[in-house]
Amino acid sequence: MVETNPVLVEVERSGFVESRHRGSAAGLDASGALAVRLGAPDEPIFPRSANKPMQAVAMLRSGLELDGQELALAAGSHSGEDFHVEGAEKILAGAGLSAEALRCPEAWPLDRSVAIDAARGGGGRSRLRMNCSGKHAAMLATCVAAGWPTDGYLDADHPLQAAVRTAVADLTGERPVAAGVDGCGAPLFAVSVTGVARAFRALVLAAPGTAERRVADAMRAHPHWTSGTGREERRLMDAVPGLLVKCGAEGVDAFALADGRAGAVKIDDGAMRARTPVTVALLRALGGHTVDGADAAVLDELATVPVHGGDRQVGAVRPAPGVFKAP
Repeated sequence: MVETNPVLVEVERSGFVESRHRGSAAGLDASGALAVRLGAPDEPIFPRSANKPMQAVAMLRSGLELDGQELALAAGSHSGEDFHVEGAEKILAGAGLSAEALRCPEAWPLDRSVAIDAARGGGGRSRLRMNCSGKHAAMLATCVAAGWPTDGYLDADHPLQAAVRTAVADLTGERPVAAGVDGCGAPLFAVSVTGVARAFRALVLAAPGTAERRVADAMRAHPHWTSGTGREERRLMDAVPGLLVKCGAEGVDAFALADGRAGAVKIDDGAMRARTPVTVALLRALGGHTVDGADAAVLDELATVPVHGGDRQVGAVRPAPGVFKAP
């Protein structure tokens, strides 16, 4: 990771800045030109789960027939709520499969309250509750639709993963410079922050009915299926009409507005607490807060993360002063 990226976020406690998060960000205007450049957004990163919409495009191109809530789930990182589990089971059942075919790891639900309820009810870690189970269910359904073997669907040389690599290169306009394994076990391809922004722009600007547009439309229509009932991404998409947002582990976020304005962020140290404040600041720098119907109060709330001392707020995680300049 480039060490000269600027400080994007400060953590202030009792009037004292105690921590700082560096990172890179790229913002594209409606024409696709680079309007905001912070740090080195052309350096390769692993986008982590911000890859999921691109993976979903590859699946649709390969013959998967999903739309609506189930497609949003396939492109999302869900919180493990009951309706998410039921959606993953429905995708599997449609392909004549069961949860036994999943190869994502067992995990607790991302939503803490859901995890607590599961534990109180005698439940434990589960492949279906794992945040990537929708994607994995869709990957298996794609293999069935395309006539590919479901065994080894996570292998880098499986036809499904070759199709994903092609879609990532197509949407980002870059040839992946490295490959790895994501937390869920699926192959992962390294591209630049700017490339990720280009990919999200391509999704929202694609013609209606194309694989790209179907993914974007499903995610925007059902944001609680791509994340969860109380998640920040869901709240952002509800607050800004036409906004598409997807987060990734290790401090990655990507978004696009309906007119093609788009952005992506990578926090160098992977701090997830820094991700949303930077995304809101970049969205505002691109004029996203001026979209008709945008809820300024929600954006104001998500622009900072409270820092507590005892039982009261004594500071905030917030964008570094002067880094992001709104037009």
